Amino acid sequence: MESYELLIDGDRRSSSEAIHVANPATGETVGRVAKGDAADARAAIEAADAVTRAWEDRSPAEYERPLRAVADRVEADADDIAELLSKETGKCLATAEGEVAETAAQFRFYAGVTDKVRGDTVPTAPNRLNYTRRVPYGVTAHVVPWNYPLLLGTRGIASALATGNTVVVKPPTQAPLTTMWIGELLLEEFPDGVVNVVPGPGSEVGAELSANAGVDAITFTGSTGVGKGVLKSAAEHITPVDLELGGKAPSIVLPDADLENAARGVVAGIFSNAGQNCVATSRCLVHEAVHDDLVEKIVEKTERITLGPGTDPETDMGPVISERAREDVLSYVESAKEEGATLLTGGGVPDDPALAEGTFVEPTVFDDVDPSMTVACEEIFGPVLSVVPVESTEDAIAVANDSPYALAAAIWSERLDATRMADRLDHGLVAINTFPVSMPQSPWGGNKESGIGREGGLEGVEAFTTVDSVVVEFDGMEDPYR
Repeated sequence: MESYELLIDGDRRSSSEAIHVANPATGETVGRVAKGDAADARAAIEAADAVTRAWEDRSPAEYERPLRAVADRVEADADDIAELLSKETGKCLATAEGEVAETAAQFRFYAGVTDKVRGDTVPTAPNRLNYTRRVPYGVTAHVVPWNYPLLLGTRGIASALATGNTVVVKPPTQAPLTTMWIGELLLEEFPDGVVNVVPGPGSEVGAELSANAGVDAITFTGSTGVGKGVLKSAAEHITPVDLELGGKAPSIVLPDADLENAARGVVAGIFSNAGQNCVATSRCLVHEAVHDDLVEKIVEKTERITLGPGTDPETDMGPVISERAREDVLSYVESAKEEGATLLTGGGVPDDPALAEGTFVEPTVFDDVDPSMTVACEEIFGPVLSVVPVESTEDAIAVANDSPYALAAAIWSERLDATRMADRLDHGLVAINTFPVSMPQSPWGGNKESGIGREGGLEGVEAFTTVDSVVVEFDGMEDPYR
C-alpha cells in the first residue's frame, strides 16, 4: 500500500490525520496520504516564497535539467504509476498508461521551452529603446482535479517551473496518490522549497491557497461552482487566476459524416473514463437525415462495452469515482426519464455480482432529448449520452452554442468547410472527425463558464508569466520647468 507525507521545503512532514484512498472498483484501500490543513498550506507558501528570488535568478539550463530528469523518471516508472493511477481512480489501464505517457511528454516539452521564453522590442523614437521581458509571477498555487490528476496537474506544474516560478500543489482528495508520486520525483530533482505538495481538503488547503496574499498566481481545475469561489477569494488580493471548469461538449454529426467513424468517436468521447471528463462529448447533435442510422450504431457499440476494474485488461469502462458520484449520475438518469427522453440502453447499476463492491454505472444512451432538458443542460460527469436530433447545420450550431459551458466541441463531417463551422462554435477547443484530445504542444482551456486562460503549449508560458516593459532614454532630459 502506497503511503506519503506532506512535502514542504524539501522535507517529508507527518500529520496527525490521514486520507485513506480506496479503489472505486473494489472498495479496497490502496494507499494513504498525510492530511494537511491551512497551517500546512501557509508553511508551504512561506517555503516557496523564501526561495522565489533565488530560483527566478537561475539560468534556463538549470530549469531544463530537472524537468528532463523528471520526464525520464516518469517514463522509467510508467507501468507502476499507471497501475496506481488505475487503482485510485478506477480508470482503465490503457487510459492510465496514456495519461502517464503524456505526463512525461509535458515535462519534456516544457524542458525544451525554458530557453525560449522571450520578450520583444517595441518600435519607438530613435533616441529611445523600449523592450519587454517575460518574468515569472513567483509563488504559484496548483489545485489538481481527480479525474486526470497527472495530465491536468502536471501541465501547469511543468510550465510554472519552466518559467521560473515556485509551486505549491494541492492533490485531489479523492485520488492523491499519483500526484504525490510525481511530487516525490520533483522534490528530489528541484532545490528545497521550489516544489511543495500539501494534500488535504479543499475547504482548508484549497481555501488557504486561493486567499493567501503570499500566492502570486493560481491555477484551478474543477467544477464551475468551486471555480467561482476561487475567483472571489483571489479577488481580495487581485491574484491572477487560470481556470479550467465544467463542460457540456456537443458532438455534431452532419449528413455527410462517415457514420461508422462518427459512432466510434461519439461513444469513445462520452464513455472514456466513465464520462468523468470535462470535455466528454455528452451531447450528440445529429442531423435528422442520418439520425436513425447513427443511433443504431451508437447503441450497438455501447452495448459491447465491458465493465470492470480498470486494472483488468478486458475492461472497457471502469466505475465512477465514488458512491456519491454514482447517486448523482443516477439522479440525472431519472430526471431524463421524467422529462420525456427515451432510454435506449443502460440507465442503471450492473447486476453482475463481481461488480457489487464497486461504484459502477451502466453506459447510458438517451434519444429524443430536447435541448432544454436537464440531462442536456447540466454537466453530469458520468457515462450518460444525450442524443439531440437537429434539422440543419444552423440548428446544430445554435444548440451547441446555447450553453453556459464552452470548453470543447466535436464536428463529424467529410467536407472541408467543417473548418468554417468550427469558426462559428464558441468553444475553446473544436475537434473535427475526432473527439477532443490533449497534446503537450497545444493550448487548452474554455470560454464562458468553462474557464479563463489557457494552459498547454507555448500559451502555457503566458499563463505563468507577466510582461514587464523597460524604456531607455539615450538623450539627456530637458528642463521641464523653464
